[in-house]
Amino acid sequence: MESFNIDMQQLTHDAIQYGTKLAIALLVLFIGFKLANRVARMAKKAMERLGLSENLLPFIGSLVGISLKVLLLLSAAAIMGLEMSSFVAILAAAGFAVGLALQGSLSNFAAGILILVFRPYKVGDWIEVEDRFGKVEEIQIFNTIIVTPGMKTLIIPNSHSINNIVTNYSSKGVVRLEIRVTMPYSESYPKVEQAIRKTLQSCHKLLEQPEPEVGIETYDSHNIVIVVRPYALPDDYWEATFEVNRKIKTTFHQCNIQIAYSEGIELGEIGD
Repeated sequence: MESFNIDMQQLTHDAIQYGTKLAIALLVLFIGFKLANRVARMAKKAMERLGLSENLLPFIGSLVGISLKVLLLLSAAAIMGLEMSSFVAILAAAGFAVGLALQGSLSNFAAGILILVFRPYKVGDWIEVEDRFGKVEEIQIFNTIIVTPGMKTLIIPNSHSINNIVTNYSSKGVVRLEIRVTMPYSESYPKVEQAIRKTLQSCHKLLEQPEPEVGIETYDSHNIVIVVRPYALPDDYWEATFEVNRKIKTTFHQCNIQIAYSEGIELGEIGD
């Protein structure tokens, strides 16, 4: 009976001791989680005042909140008297294994952070990455979503944008068209140039400034290659290109300007 009383006393003592620790740990978690959420919101607002990308703000808030909550859980475990060294070792080993398994995703993750912070391009820009041309629809943590002029959605891993050359057609606010026209050696170049420049003035999708460039690019084996470089807004790129090509062809027909066909040196009439 005396042994039973001693065991009950010990059990009561242990229950009170661990119950107190559990209560303190739960209180720390309750108060700490509220403070962590508030700190995360404050960090998000601070980053917003610094002018960081809107796409990055939710991620920063979540990252700060999760980090603080993990620290709170570790603190609560320490209050409960759990051995932290083995727990941290297991956590580190698990993190290392996950890192090896997701190293490709982690590189895309890091690249996404760099894109959102340094902004080589932003949502709405026309860009070209690895010969893929389109308009940026969304910048995610792991991928960049672009939509091509043919309405195809391309999902490009962010590491490709960081490790390769990215052409941003929207960074200057205008984009230059590259249109090539051929003419035979027997044709008058001043006549052709004047006709092209007059045609460009009638194209509504083109900009007056910067002024368009028209000149002889090269002398081919059977014809002269003329390059036409007008400027347009990035969103008008394809409409302007189609308009210029269509009107140049119409002008050549009206002015009876001949061209050399690419498959030979035969001169042909230009239809309507």
